[in-house]
Amino acid sequence: MFNMIREEIEWGGRKLVLETGKIARQADGAVMAIYGETVVLATAVGEREPKPGIDFFPLTVNYQEKFYASGKIPGGYFKREGRPTERETLVSRLIDRPIRPLFVPGYRNETQIIVTVLSHDLENEPDIVAMVAASAALTLSGIPFMGPIGAARVGYIAGDYKLNPQIDEMTNSELDLVVAGTADAVLMVESEAKELSEDVMLGAVMFGHRQMQAVINGIIRLAERAAKEPRELHTAEYAAEGELLSRHAEEQLKSAYQIPEKAKRHERIDAIKAEAEAALGGDEPGKVAPALMGKLFKQLESRVMRSSVIETSRRIDGRDLKTVRPITSQVGILPRAHGSALFTRGETQALVVTTLGTGEDEQFVDSLEGTYKQHFMLHYNFPPYSVGEVGRMTGAGRREIGHGKLAWRAINPLLPDKTVFPYTIRVVSEITESNGSSSMATVCGSSLALMDAGVPLKRPVAGIAMGLILEGQKYAVLSDILGDEDHLGDMDFKVAGTETGVTSLQMDIKITGITEEIMRVALNQAKDGRMHILGEMAKAIAAARSELGVHAPRIETIKIPTDKIREVIGSGGKVIREIVEKTGAKIDIQDDGTVKVASSDADSIKAALRWIKSIVAEPEVGEVYEGKVVKIMDFGAFVNFFGPRDGLVHISELAPKRVAKVTDIVKEGDMVKVKLIGMDERGKVRLSMKAVDQATGEDLTRKQQQAVEGEQQVS
Repeated sequence: MFNMIREEIEWGGRKLVLETGKIARQADGAVMAIYGETVVLATAVGEREPKPGIDFFPLTVNYQEKFYASGKIPGGYFKREGRPTERETLVSRLIDRPIRPLFVPGYRNETQIIVTVLSHDLENEPDIVAMVAASAALTLSGIPFMGPIGAARVGYIAGDYKLNPQIDEMTNSELDLVVAGTADAVLMVESEAKELSEDVMLGAVMFGHRQMQAVINGIIRLAERAAKEPRELHTAEYAAEGELLSRHAEEQLKSAYQIPEKAKRHERIDAIKAEAEAALGGDEPGKVAPALMGKLFKQLESRVMRSSVIETSRRIDGRDLKTVRPITSQVGILPRAHGSALFTRGETQALVVTTLGTGEDEQFVDSLEGTYKQHFMLHYNFPPYSVGEVGRMTGAGRREIGHGKLAWRAINPLLPDKTVFPYTIRVVSEITESNGSSSMATVCGSSLALMDAGVPLKRPVAGIAMGLILEGQKYAVLSDILGDEDHLGDMDFKVAGTETGVTSLQMDIKITGITEEIMRVALNQAKDGRMHILGEMAKAIAAARSELGVHAPRIETIKIPTDKIREVIGSGGKVIREIVEKTGAKIDIQDDGTVKVASSDADSIKAALRWIKSIVAEPEVGEVYEGKVVKIMDFGAFVNFFGPRDGLVHISELAPKRVAKVTDIVKEGDMVKVKLIGMDERGKVRLSMKAVDQATGEDLTRKQQQAVEGEQQVS
């Protein structure tokens, strides 16, 4: 019934299996990838005809994790998977970025890749398996895809590179790097690192590229047996129309691309395009069809900008290849925020705000591995006004999630351990202007805002975006790229780190790959740029403030015996609710007995800590305590003196004189000072009021003893 074809590859010490022909047979391409007991299904479907009226490639990648893959039922009211999670969005981007440049130029058919995690063994991450499965499905589909690609995860453990470390091994790794590419070149890199050198990072990229070759070869072998016939693709040539437009507008565009200000430059380019459309556009012979004009004009723009950079080593705004735009940094600009910064680099600007919270503010994340809490969040917002446009204000899209995660990876390795700084941290980056690399402005602004809030970062972090113009054998690596250099260039290479090393590296290539030499040049040039940016940032703030801001919560931590946790919480949470209501402090109690008490008012913290300590501590014989008379008996008074503890003040211990009736001295509700004088034979607490000066709280027996000792010394 099934014509299943299977390919097995020994990879990273485990078997990778690719199967096709059994599941999803109506898709253009479908591959089941199995690694350990992690199973991923990838399907590829492309429309037979191009989508009319568009000048871009309509590719959609949807990665989805099913909770049944790890034997779990989703949380929430509906108990089913809903909108894509942040992780699903990030992995969708991870798959999209290396495959998009490999579709044949001119292909405009709507294409969809759907990748579904069907089983997760909690050992092998499904994202790498998903990338391999998507590459294989496309290669078999007949869609004009110039693959296959391979992918690999690289760890760095005890000074050695590790291919596809298992999930538990990653806790010991100084690097989490994902690399994808073809047989000849690298196309995409995504990573988080613990301040590693440029040489170690480059070595990891090339190690991953070498190790993925076995997968690429395996996909090719599978395709030789199972691939569909390639589709015919008819791409029209418009040489005559392109030449006509070039003669009319090229010199004007050269002049426009010497205008440094983005708004003025774009205004001039739009005017040149409108004039060209009026002069050359039309459906009659010898004219450029209106639908074609936009595509040809964009191609001309690209050629003008790129040739100028290659020939003159000068950029659109007049800079040389290595110079970073002017930088201005300010901190503490928002009066009520716990930490804030405004980072401006050229025409790119990020307003970044840090907010500190308690354990109650941690984010709960549902994943295939289980539910976990995250104490550091970084959110990136890109409103339309930042590029002078009008647009819909919706929730965070793939761009916002991806850029936010890149900045998160750059900052995360430098955060203090929770035992040192027990706060939940949220950073929000509002992009208020954008002309190139707002994600790296977010890294810089986040570092400044965190230090302004008093978060003790190990070192300041900065980021820079590098670009590439590659024409034949000639190339130019550009530091701190503009938006136009990003759109019309061949590479977006982002490097973040400290003065010590790299913490995050992300690379996207729009061509079929770059060489190790170009990556080495880009990394070294990025290091120089990063050092310059760190120096400029230090003019605003060079290290974390020694104290938190006046509006930030304070958190103090104590450890209590685990068998006392129930007493602090009380039946149904009665005791802890009372402490919170009476003191105004927030209290977080963990299973190991760690208690965090938080408030912006120091007195609230002290009051809550005193209360908690009174519950868990043991009273000491000979110490004086303040208590409340809670019950009157003929033989004495019971006093609540130590949290929930009561003790008896016998009638003989109420006052220095003989007492006829207990009520002659105290009544219920009185606040009194008592001394713990011992326990009776039944273990009951014995207290004394006559041993304490009720006005001052002074221990009279101790005072008398001191007086006796003084007389003895005199005699």
